[in-house]
Amino acid sequence: MNPRISMITLGVKDLQKSVAFYEKGLGFPRIDSSPGVAFFSLNGTWLGLYNRDALAEDIGIEARGNGFNGVTLAHNVASNEQVDDVMAQAEKAGANIIKPAQTVFWGGYSGYFKDLDNHFWEVAHNPFLWIGPED
Repeated sequence: MNPRISMITLGVKDLQKSVAFYEKGLGFPRIDSSPGVAFFSLNGTWLGLYNRDALAEDIGIEARGNGFNGVTLAHNVASNEQVDDVMAQAEKAGANIIKPAQTVFWGGYSGYFKDLDNHFWEVAHNPFLWIGPED
């Protein structure tokens, strides 16, 4: 297997609100998609938004569930200041700040927010490992 994550699909309760959060609130570039689903380009992978109940049905599981499911999504940036900027942008877009950005035990700087459907996002600067453009 050639390891890669080509797409992350999030089950959402209200597609229109979630699209607005990611597209207008966070500035994710939306790409053309059929009705009932939304796709965003993420520099080498894609983010998909799909109705939570329909996604659970496609998998063959119950849609009910709450709490922490053991998964977080991460957005790494090139500086502590950029972490603060992204966290502020997410909060302005309607995200719930779970852990404000701060220096963390491993020597980096990060914070966590939850999107409109309680998906956890970490925004981090890792001074020891940076893979990405200098933005």
